[in-house]
Amino acid sequence: MKYNKDTTSSRRKNRKTHLTAPSHARRLIMVAPLSKDLKSKHECMTLPIRKDDEVQIVRGAHKGAEGKVVGVRRKGFAIHIDRVTRDKVNGATVHIPVHPSNVVITSIKMDKDRKNMIERRSRGTKAHKASKESNASS
Repeated sequence: MKYNKDTTSSRRKNRKTHLTAPSHARRLIMVAPLSKDLKSKHECMTLPIRKDDEVQIVRGAHKGAEGKVVGVRRKGFAIHIDRVTRDKVNGATVHIPVHPSNVVITSIKMDKDRKNMIERRSRGTKAHKASKESNASS
């Protein structure tokens, strides 16, 4: 059911919005879930993927592979992982692109901006849980 009359439910328009999104919006589209222990530690479900995060592939042909993110290609909605490669016919080694939704972040590259983001998201999670509990007790 649609709640906001100003947003469209049209498949065509939603695909166009997604595929022509600017780079700053693609960063938020390209999020990956955290592993179970990171979820419990940070009380946050997902984070935008970035270079130097360590990930594990959970879906697709390379399921189970682990490695460090060596590149994030926002234009193609893909990330490149250091040990997920293939050899070309001419002998060159190339990284295989993987969609961020098919991986789980196992180790976070932490800096002050990322730390602030995690704190902000965990505050929202805590507030949501508290409101659910208060509604349930009423």
